[in-house]
Amino acid sequence: MNKQRTLILLLLPLLILACSKKNNSGPDPAGHFRILGYLPGDGQWGTAMAGVDFTRITDLNLAFINPDSTGLFRDNNELPALIARAHETGVRVFMSIGGGSPPAFLGDLMTEEKRSAFIVAIRDFAVKYQFDGVDVDIENDLINADYAPFVRELDSVLEPGNLMMTAALAAWNGDLLADSTLALYDFINIMCYDRTGPWNPAKPGQHSPYEMVEEDFDYYHHIRGIPAGKLLIGLPFYGYGFGPGAPVGMRYADIVTTYSGAENQDEVALPSGGTIYYNGMPTIRRKVEFAMKSEAAGVMIWQLLGDADGDLSLLNQILLVRDGK
Repeated sequence: MNKQRTLILLLLPLLILACSKKNNSGPDPAGHFRILGYLPGDGQWGTAMAGVDFTRITDLNLAFINPDSTGLFRDNNELPALIARAHETGVRVFMSIGGGSPPAFLGDLMTEEKRSAFIVAIRDFAVKYQFDGVDVDIENDLINADYAPFVRELDSVLEPGNLMMTAALAAWNGDLLADSTLALYDFINIMCYDRTGPWNPAKPGQHSPYEMVEEDFDYYHHIRGIPAGKLLIGLPFYGYGFGPGAPVGMRYADIVTTYSGAENQDEVALPSGGTIYYNGMPTIRRKVEFAMKSEAAGVMIWQLLGDADGDLSLLNQILLVRDGK
């Protein structure tokens, strides 16, 4: 009896810890609308953190945290302060790996020969800095034969530590992903943007039309069967330029501070003959309204540092719609 009692006392702290971790991860409770923002930092997280109001978001993805060519992650002494500040305001923080322009060697680290060591390094880094999970932002040519085995093994390594696993995915190449792979993610951040861009100058126009939100959500929810409560609608805080004199890309903040009234429209015609396409406040509001009406998990922002201040802020509009205003 005494031995049993002693064993229970020894295990009790572990049980309490396990329960507390579960409360900080997994699907959100009903009625909780997630506002997730990607924060680019290039390792300079102290500087990047200065541009974030943690009280206005629920989740933060640090973009990007990638390994070196050996699969190991470099220590960063600016991460603890950022993550602690986020956690103080109830914000979950994810290390996002990959990106639209990942290291050239990332695909090699995902191969069978190197996969396990790479995944352990991801897990160890996430645990060391107290991340709440890992965001798999592996795109384009890296969604190949190594993608599914990588995701399966990553999930198996993260799950025992109650670390979440999310993904940033487009719909245009969703047929490359098996249902069994999609089911492993706690949440999927749908990249409802970049339908066109500077890589396709022959097709100028809106890169993130409202209809794209409807179509992409329909694909993952109705066609692929992902529960609405696991899907986040991606919102762009940037624009692309086409034609004479147009910038290749431009932050929303720079667009609206340069061109008067631009916040209430989705394109700006330039005197040079070019055009900048983006999402203004009315379109962002419509997209958030769609997300709420569709009972999606929330919205995802690429990226937080693209927003404007004060009355011109897109994040303000997201919050107003969420609050029924």
